[in-house]
Amino acid sequence: MAGRVNQLINHLKGDTINTMSVQAESWHGVPQAPPDSIFKLTAAYKEDTFPQKINLGVGAYRDDEDKPWVLPVVKKVTEILLNDPGLDHEYLPITGLPSFTSAAAKLILGADSPAITGDRVASVQTISGTGANHLGALFLSRFYGFGEGGRKVWLSNPTWVNHFAIFNNVSIEPITYPYYDPDTIGLAFQPFLNTLRTAAPRCVFLLHACAHNPTGVDPTREQWGQIADVILEKGHYAFFDCAYQGFASGDLEGDAWAVREFVKRGVPLLVCQSFAKNAGLYGERVGALHVVAPTKEAAQRIKSQLSVLQRSEISNPPAHGARLVLGDVPDFELRHAKKRDNWRC
Repeated sequence: MAGRVNQLINHLKGDTINTMSVQAESWHGVPQAPPDSIFKLTAAYKEDTFPQKINLGVGAYRDDEDKPWVLPVVKKVTEILLNDPGLDHEYLPITGLPSFTSAAAKLILGADSPAITGDRVASVQTISGTGANHLGALFLSRFYGFGEGGRKVWLSNPTWVNHFAIFNNVSIEPITYPYYDPDTIGLAFQPFLNTLRTAAPRCVFLLHACAHNPTGVDPTREQWGQIADVILEKGHYAFFDCAYQGFASGDLEGDAWAVREFVKRGVPLLVCQSFAKNAGLYGERVGALHVVAPTKEAAQRIKSQLSVLQRSEISNPPAHGARLVLGDVPDFELRHAKKRDNWRC
C-alpha cells in the first residue's frame, strides 16, 4: 500500500514539474517586417517640416494648397445621403449592394456587353481593388485548373508590388514576364508576346487594363488584339486589374476597351475594379470583382462560391462607399463626375 501511495505522490510531482515547464508562446521567432515603402513615404512626408515638400507617394487628388480635394459631386451625394430619412445601417448582402455591383459591371464591361446581356457575370463588391485582387486570387487558388506550369501567376515586370504578396498569401507563386523596356521607355512587346507563346498552356496572366502601374505604359489596341490571340491559342486565363479607369485617356469608355474586347472575343477572364483613385474615395475602400463565365449557370455557381469565400473573411462589404459611387442616387454615375469636375488630380 505504501508503495502505491509513493507512486501516486511521484506521479503528481511529475505533473507539477511538467506543468511548471510549459510556457506560453512568446513569439520570439516572429521577425520584424519592413514597413510598406509607399505608406512609409507618406508618414515621412507628414513628419517633414520643410515648407516646399512634395508627396510623391500615394497618387491622390489635391488642391492648389496640396490639401486633400473631394470631388464636388461626391460632396453632393454625401449631403443627399445624410439627409435621407430612409437611410439605415443594416448589413449589405454578402456580395454587396446590388445596384452598385450592377453599375460597376456596366462601367467596365459596357451596358451592352454580351456577358452582361447573357447574365454571365458574377459580380461581388470588395474592399477596393486590393480586396478584389485577393478575392479573385483566392477563388483561382480554390477552383482554377492550373496546367502543367503549376500554381503560378505571371505578373508584368514591373508591377504593383502588392500583387506579389496577394498571390503568395493564397499559395499561388508569382513569376514575371517582360513588360517595360527602359531603352525605349515603352512596352517590351515582343518579349511579352514570346512569353505568352512559350508559357505552358492554361497559365494565369495578370494584365493591367489601363494606366499600367507603375510605368504608365499600355499596349495599343492592335497589340491588345495580338495578346488576345495568343491567350486564346494557349488557353491562358486573363486576370485584369483596373485601378485607374478614366486616367489613361481621360475617357471611361476608352480605358475599358481592352477588357471589353477580350470579353467580345471570348477570352476567359476576371476583372478587379477600384474606385479609390478615379472617385477620390481612398478611405472608403470601394471596389468590385467581376468573373466572366461561359454560361449563366456557371456564373451562378461562381457567385455562390465567391459568397462563401467573402463570408469567411469580411462577412459583408461596407455600405457607405458603394452608396457614394452609385447607391441610392438614381442619376449619379462616375461619368457625371467626369463631366462636372473635369477629372482634376
